[in-house]
Amino acid sequence: MIRILYIACLFSIVALQSVQAQLAQSLRIEIPSDPNEAESFDVTPLDEKGVLMTIRTGGFYEITPVTFNFQKYDINFKLLWQTTFKQDTKYKPISIYNTDQYVYHLFREYDTDLFQFVRLHLDDGVVETFEGHLIDQFDVHQFKVMGSQAYIGGYHHGRPVVMSFSFFDQSTKVLPGMYVNHMEISSLEVDDRRKEVNVLVHSLKRHCKFSIRTYNYDSKLLRTLDFDGAENALVSGKLLPVNEHESLLVGNYSTDCTPYSQGIYVTRIRHGDSGNASGGTSTGEPTTEIQYIEFSQLQNFFNYLKPNRQQKLLARAKKKKDEGKDYKFRYRLLVHDLQPTPDGLTLVAEVYFPQYRGSALGYGGYLRGADRYEGYRYTHAFICGFDKQGKLLWDNCFPIKELLSTDLTEMVQVSQQGDRMVLAYPNDGEITTEVIQGSKILKETEKFKLQTNAENEKVTFSAQDNLMAWYGRHFIACGFQKISPKHVSTQREVFYLNKLTYSEENQPSKSTSAKTKKSDGSDR
Repeated sequence: MIRILYIACLFSIVALQSVQAQLAQSLRIEIPSDPNEAESFDVTPLDEKGVLMTIRTGGFYEITPVTFNFQKYDINFKLLWQTTFKQDTKYKPISIYNTDQYVYHLFREYDTDLFQFVRLHLDDGVVETFEGHLIDQFDVHQFKVMGSQAYIGGYHHGRPVVMSFSFFDQSTKVLPGMYVNHMEISSLEVDDRRKEVNVLVHSLKRHCKFSIRTYNYDSKLLRTLDFDGAENALVSGKLLPVNEHESLLVGNYSTDCTPYSQGIYVTRIRHGDSGNASGGTSTGEPTTEIQYIEFSQLQNFFNYLKPNRQQKLLARAKKKKDEGKDYKFRYRLLVHDLQPTPDGLTLVAEVYFPQYRGSALGYGGYLRGADRYEGYRYTHAFICGFDKQGKLLWDNCFPIKELLSTDLTEMVQVSQQGDRMVLAYPNDGEITTEVIQGSKILKETEKFKLQTNAENEKVTFSAQDNLMAWYGRHFIACGFQKISPKHVSTQREVFYLNKLTYSEENQPSKSTSAKTKKSDGSDR
């Protein structure tokens, strides 16, 4: 029996109007799943335009043709259109990228340099295909689209490469200045407003170099921003424009040229200024000094630990500081894309470590007694708010309990409405949530168990549970379940979509005003 299940769900929780709220299930659809069929499911939320489901069948081991069934539903799970696309078995799927108008699928032919781009129009389901030759033995890690060009980042013989592909004439270009030894691509970001592509690269060797290389729409190098003189080693970075001329660069840093993080950093970068790497190919510097924020400087970073362990760790760090030395925290971070806010931005990062059977976790995330690899163990997420000048305003912590994943993916999701946020992550058929307001916790963690539509049924098995932002206060849960009527041994297998809503209780929150606010129409 073959069972291959892959669910790619981009998601975030929708924020609450009041902390006195509860999660309610309003709609559910089930798609029968054949245990003898090779299947994969992909779900993409489209805000108030609905939701797109992609069902792939066949094609594994080149036995049967590959068939993609694209189905678009409205907000009430009414089917709007569906399109079937048959893919040649010579192609294998590589990556997916979504825009407001299209969903792009990237394929490549086995063991060749031939790539195929499939563009699905979200309005009517029309499918277009584009083929082109990139380079052979290309290990793709990043895939973005801006306008009529795709940008593909990865590695060729261990060296980084970023290429552009034109949907207009199927031409390809290699972005210059990237094919260097001992360098890694930290992030590939497209700036639709400025029509620029930013490639953030770093090296943990040769003095821990970190730089931002900016290219125009025609793949010409405009400027290079080097951080060679930085006090600490910048491990990763994310860019967010804050106005027409400036962006904030935020990421994590280490003190010893390793992937282990000592804290986070923030700095402002000005675009289009001749002294800051504009006016042709040139180099520049940040407009402000890099601000380093060690984990011990955050007020709530260690709140995932029990009080006694937290006190011991902070006491060790303080003792090192008093001796004029740095305490090595050795945390691994998965940094999310920066989220803009009216005041500035929000940074979300998850702390994890590779878990091995028989391993023990010491203070600071250091592993001892490692044996057989099991997956990535998440310990907590931390959230920071910055203003548009890069000043840290607040921080908070969201503990993660018993979450182990074979893939390193973003598990904790955040939704913001006003000055409140809902933090959430799915695990084993349950969704754990917490409501915060800056550094305050307005509602402690609580769990919601996903249900079927029938009271006389029970879920006997749940896998690949995910949560997706949708629109207003609504979001979608999706995954794979085995369901059995109570007191009956037979069971059925389904892929499910649940429409969930954070609904307010009658009593108002203590921290909210008694005034009645006009509805924005998002509670449909």
